[in-house]
Amino acid sequence: MRIIRLDGNEIVTVGDAPEPVAGPGEVVIATAVSALCGSELHSYRTDGVAQGNSGHEGAGRVIQLGEGVTNLTVGQRVGVSAIAGCGACAYCAKGQYTWCRQLRFYSSMHAERFVAAANACHALPDDVPWEAGVLLTGDGLGVPYHTSQKIASPEITTVAVFGVGPVGLGSVLLQSYLGRRVIAVDRSDIRLELAQRLGAQAVVHADQATPADAVRELTNGDGADVCIEAAGRPETALACFDAVRTAGTVVFNGEQGAVPLSPSDHFIRRDVTAVGAWFYHFSEYPAMLAHYRQGLRLQELITDQFPFTEAATAYAQFAAGRTGKVLLRFTD
Repeated sequence: MRIIRLDGNEIVTVGDAPEPVAGPGEVVIATAVSALCGSELHSYRTDGVAQGNSGHEGAGRVIQLGEGVTNLTVGQRVGVSAIAGCGACAYCAKGQYTWCRQLRFYSSMHAERFVAAANACHALPDDVPWEAGVLLTGDGLGVPYHTSQKIASPEITTVAVFGVGPVGLGSVLLQSYLGRRVIAVDRSDIRLELAQRLGAQAVVHADQATPADAVRELTNGDGADVCIEAAGRPETALACFDAVRTAGTVVFNGEQGAVPLSPSDHFIRRDVTAVGAWFYHFSEYPAMLAHYRQGLRLQELITDQFPFTEAATAYAQFAAGRTGKVLLRFTD
C-alpha cells in the first residue's frame, strides 16, 4: 500500500509500506479521507517521523477485524479517535479515554490503510459525509467541543480566541454557534477572514495592534470572559492572561513548553482560572453529532482538499497559514 512519509525539513513523499495487520482488539481501515493537524507541523519542519507519519485524524471503511472485535463489521463506515483507552478502567467505562492511565495513541493515518483500536471507532451514519465525519471524530471539532465543556457557564458572553489555525477556527465556529460574541486574534489575514466567515464578530491583527489592549478596547476595558490559547506560543499565553477579565478563564489548547506565569499577578490577585483541554472524550461524540445535525456548519472549516498524492503541496499550504482545515482524499 502507499503511505505519506514526513521525511523532515519540510520534505513530504509518497512511499510503499507493508499491508497493516489488525492485532487483538484492533481493525484495519481503508482510508477515505484524513485531515492535517497543526500538531504535525513540528515534525514536518524538523526531523520528520521515523516510521510513517503523524496523521491522527482519519475516516474510512473497516476491512479487517482483529481477534475479539465484536462491535464493528467489515464494510462499516467509521471515523476514528486517535486515543484509545484500555477498556477496563473507570475512565474508560465513561468513555473518557484521554484520562485512562494506559491510553494508546494511534497515528500514520495518512495512508491508504491504517490500524486503529476497535473501541476508538465511531460509527458514521449514512447522512454524515466523510468530510464531516473526519472532523466530528478528530481534532477538528473534538478539541473545540471538549473545550466548550470547560466554559459552559451561561454567564460567559464574550470569548477571545488567540490563534485561529484549524483548532482555533473550530472554537470560533462553535462558540459563535452557541451564541457567544467571539473575538479572533491572529497574524494571518487569510485566517482572520475565515474567522469572520465562521462567526467572529471582531478580529484583531496581532501585527497591527497589541492583542490584549485591543481585546480590552473591544470589551469596554473589562477583558473577555474567556481567552482560548490556540496558537501554542508563550507570548500568546501571556497575552491571554492580560486580555481576560478579572475572575475570567484562560483555556490552553496549544501545545507548548514552559511559560513564565506569576501565581500572584496572573492568578491570585485577579481570581483568574486556567484550564487545559486536550483532544476530546470518546463519549462526547453523540453530542457533537447532534450539533452537526442541528445546523453546525462544520464543513465550512475545510478550505482545501487534495489527492493524497499531492500531500507535499497540502502540507506546504497548511504550514504557510493559507488554509483552514486541509483534507487528503484517498477515494473519490
